[in-house]
Amino acid sequence: MEYYNQTSTDFILLGLFPSSRFGIFLFILIFLIFLIALFGNLFMILLIFLDTHLHTPMYFLLSQLSFIDLNYISTIVPKMAYNFLFADKSISFTGCGVQSFFFLTLGGAETLLLTFMAYDRYVAICFPLHYPIKISRKVCMLMITGSWIMGSINSCAHTTYAFRIPYCKSRVINHFFCDVPAMLTLACMDTWIYEYTVFMSTIFFLLLPFIGIACSYGRVLFAVYYMHSTKGRKKAYSTCSTHLTVVTFYYMPFAYTYLRPRSFRTPTEDKALAVFYTILTPMLNPVIYSLRNKEVIGALRRLIHRFCSVKLSTNILA
Repeated sequence: MEYYNQTSTDFILLGLFPSSRFGIFLFILIFLIFLIALFGNLFMILLIFLDTHLHTPMYFLLSQLSFIDLNYISTIVPKMAYNFLFADKSISFTGCGVQSFFFLTLGGAETLLLTFMAYDRYVAICFPLHYPIKISRKVCMLMITGSWIMGSINSCAHTTYAFRIPYCKSRVINHFFCDVPAMLTLACMDTWIYEYTVFMSTIFFLLLPFIGIACSYGRVLFAVYYMHSTKGRKKAYSTCSTHLTVVTFYYMPFAYTYLRPRSFRTPTEDKALAVFYTILTPMLNPVIYSLRNKEVIGALRRLIHRFCSVKLSTNILA
């Protein structure tokens, strides 16, 4: 039986992987997903940066989504892998605060950014003539800046409060990262007021954006239904289905976890659901957008052709 020093100021993360062969298999699987997410998001960022055909508002927002996902999964998995490989489940009080801050900042920014991406597609399909005016580069910068600022403010408020709470019980967090609701079970004071603020934040950052996305795509699908061009209709349906897939994998487990009262939640279920929005979604985003997007595939072909041409010219000159 493992013994944890209760007098230490460090927290103990029980983690996701059980001490068995299945735990090793799960670790390898998660690490492979992490590598796919890491290189996939880097690939999307570099491809959008290098190909001028992708210098549009839609792909500018997509590059920011890849940047957020890259940092999002890097906030969680490396520490989780280190704890498993070196059998050291501790995380310092400061380290826990930093991890929690970046998790909440990136998570909040992503929820708002996905909403702005839905609005971008709504304007592009329903008001194509007004698109250059309504979704200009300046508007894109305001969307991205607003997402980061709102995510940071929300994160600062929650992290500051959570780490000023006295923890006089066990320091063992039954999770694989410093999730604030999981930490509240260790507090030695009544936290119902703070839990109410978590509920309100969840409505603002998850429920309202999801309603906005649903309304945007409802209007889009209505407009697409009356399109005369079969090719345009298929392209619009493809874009909508791609975005909705990402939204479903991200919002649903997140909202289901944070909107439930503490009495209805279990650590095992919370950890399983957290895998979707912390690990799977950052991996799925670049895969879905690259494999199901002809413009991205075309940009990749142009990049490969350019690289081969440069290499051939270098060999001829040599």
